[in-house]
Amino acid sequence: MRYLLLAVPLVVAFAGPLIPYELVRAASFADVGLLGTDFAGRDVWHQVLVGGRTLVVTALLATAGAYLLGTLWGLAAASAPRMLDETMMRPLDVLMAVPSLLLLLVVAALAADGALVWIVMLVHLPDIARLVRACALEAGSRPAVEAMRLQGEGWWRITVGFVARSMARVLATDAGTRLTGSLYLIAAASFLGVGVPPDAADWAVMVDRNRGGLFLNPWAVLAPALMIVMLAVGLNLTVDRVLKRAEHAPR
Repeated sequence: MRYLLLAVPLVVAFAGPLIPYELVRAASFADVGLLGTDFAGRDVWHQVLVGGRTLVVTALLATAGAYLLGTLWGLAAASAPRMLDETMMRPLDVLMAVPSLLLLLVVAALAADGALVWIVMLVHLPDIARLVRACALEAGSRPAVEAMRLQGEGWWRITVGFVARSMARVLATDAGTRLTGSLYLIAAASFLGVGVPPDAADWAVMVDRNRGGLFLNPWAVLAPALMIVMLAVGLNLTVDRVLKRAEHAPR
């Protein structure tokens, strides 16, 4: 079931745009389409099929990029001397003090077109780096780490081989929530005219633009929202399953 939850939105997102519109209309058996029409009179089912690729790719790239940079930043700060640790973390505190939407607008005004991935990465970076640093400091204070140091183990073996692996479950759980946050930020950006046109065929845009007509055609909101929920939940369950298998795998 967990794999189905993840596979359905991914298949719809990446295979949907390849289906000709004529086939979508032919399969609807109605002039108004299988799921009715949206606020602009467009076929909702067709919009769902073509509206997921950009959103999913942007959210996944932004979340993965933020975790890559945030993990390196947090591990480096946790293993650095105290003065360097403070120097690395204080700029992130300044970023955290700025509301995410305000930061998104400011950076978007200074950045070139197509920088939405980098903007979302920048919004997530402070939280991820602080989470990684806190987990690394906790794992680094365990007796096992001290024993590894006494045995002469190197930085890579201790930090990556033990500390990073010990916090994998916490980070994987946070990644699912962070992905949902990326989807929200992209939707908010499109509503504010940043990165995505407000009338684009996009799941997040569909949820935002059609909520005023929820009781006229609920599918215009529920169908794209269901795709987003299935993607987030399916990813969380799949990652959790993979981690459980990794823990019980023979070494």
